Amino acid sequence: METSLRLRGGGGLRIHAKEKLALGHNSLLQAHGEIDAGAAAPSYLALFVRQFYPQIAANIGVGVQFHKGQRLTYNLRAKKALPFTSDGLLGLNLKARLLTDTEFNPRKRTGAVELAWTILDFRKGQDVRLKLGYELYGKVPYLQLRENNWTLNAYMHGKWDVRFDM
Repeated sequence: METSLRLRGGGGLRIHAKEKLALGHNSLLQAHGEIDAGAAAPSYLALFVRQFYPQIAANIGVGVQFHKGQRLTYNLRAKKALPFTSDGLLGLNLKARLLTDTEFNPRKRTGAVELAWTILDFRKGQDVRLKLGYELYGKVPYLQLRENNWTLNAYMHGKWDVRFDM
């Protein structure tokens, strides 16, 4: 099980857990759960089936999720990587997500284009990944800086979050 501590600007500390179970060749069942540390109560639950297509560097996921204070939503997401280098350390990511209500009416759409650069052994034992992205529907540029277990996300409209993978 993968666990992380997540701190969101203005949102408090959350404890996140994720488990992946293989379903077959290039597919898995992925479960997420989150506890709001301040309220000591669950704040997010999700279950996804993901299918990977390594020959075209893409994946598709479909599932259900529940955020505290909201109704159950269905989630469809897709990601496509377009590597610029043969080792895949520099490339472009195309991401899309659609949330619907239980009647399949669209509730939220997101789409992003990211320039991703991974630097292995930036310093001894330290890998760094830098992503510069643009959220298409929200029209918000963002930056992600990841160093081994730490991730910082900063959005140009003032929001931010930090994650520590345990």
